[in-house]
Amino acid sequence: MAWNEPGNQNDKDPWQGNRGSGNQGPPDLDDVARKLQEKLGKIFGGKGSGSGGGSGTSGQGIGGGALIVGLIAVLLLWAGFGFYTVDQQERGVVLRVGKFAEVVLPGLHWNPPLIDEVAKINVTKVQSHSSRGTMLTQDENIVDISLSVQYVIANPKDFYLNVRDPELSLTHATDSALRHVVGGSTMDSVLTEGRELLATDVQARLQNYLTNYGTGLQISRVNIEDAQAPKEVQAAFDDVIKAKEDEQRVKNEAQAYANGIIPVARGNAKRLHEESVAHKAEAISRAEGEADRFIKLLAEYKKAPGVTRERMYLDAIQEVYSQTSKVMVDVEGGNNMLYLPLDKLTQSSSIGSSSVSGIGGRDLENLTNQVIEKIRERQNNTRVREGR
Repeated sequence: MAWNEPGNQNDKDPWQGNRGSGNQGPPDLDDVARKLQEKLGKIFGGKGSGSGGGSGTSGQGIGGGALIVGLIAVLLLWAGFGFYTVDQQERGVVLRVGKFAEVVLPGLHWNPPLIDEVAKINVTKVQSHSSRGTMLTQDENIVDISLSVQYVIANPKDFYLNVRDPELSLTHATDSALRHVVGGSTMDSVLTEGRELLATDVQARLQNYLTNYGTGLQISRVNIEDAQAPKEVQAAFDDVIKAKEDEQRVKNEAQAYANGIIPVARGNAKRLHEESVAHKAEAISRAEGEADRFIKLLAEYKKAPGVTRERMYLDAIQEVYSQTSKVMVDVEGGNNMLYLPLDKLTQSSSIGSSSVSGIGGRDLENLTNQVIEKIRERQNNTRVREGR
């Protein structure tokens, strides 16, 4: 028979045991809930319920248990809201009670809700900002320039906390850097070949501004999309640009012509230099040979002066006659001039040459000897006539 059925003599709760005895059983959940409720009632200004009836005690126990379950559920729900995930391309800036705490890396994290505030910031996405303006150059000309700035968030803490509106700061800094660089450049440089240098200078100055502001932005690239004169004078500037292109074309043609002429001139100069060096070497060698020949001839002359003198005379006459076709000889002791038509003599000779240069060495020597003998005969005849 169950302990709580009618007629059971042992009307006792088996879980409670005999309260009067020393047997210690499991605790009564209702009693525990009642005690907890009484403590909470005292804390919040209520009264204890120990003097109430049995039914009142049971109702209050049930209400206390529901309160505890509710508190646990709220606590679990509150803790569940503290879990969050940071993506790979993001960083989380944690504010604890409004004060910066840390920067969390990608992954699963937990922070106490309502205490910590987490701002997720994308630090890998390349963002773009465009700007356009009309400004004055160093040579007091007006230009219209449009550019685009590509940037990323390098420091999420500075981006989120230091500046109220980093994009607005970027806009103002871009305009300032662009006007400063354009104001120090000429219009020709801005419109033509100076665009790359202009973009580089603007990027360096803009990054310096953003670093000083503490915006946490990193400039990736600055592109000059368009640079032109105002519409009112665009036609005139188009003519100027065309003239510059013609100038460059003519320079290229001149350079091509120079590239074709200069190597030839250098080759000729090199050839002349080599010829001069060869001529120098030849002249030196000839002079040394003549000097050596003269020394040897001097030695022979000392041995036989008469023979050597005659031989030298014959060699000189041979060299002279080889260069001319007519010879005039002055005869001693008279006014007559001996004329030797060597050209006629060579024409009548069996050699058949039209000039004395065609006569062989032996023939020329014979002819010279005949001339000398003829001269001597005339000199002797003249002396005989004078003696009479």
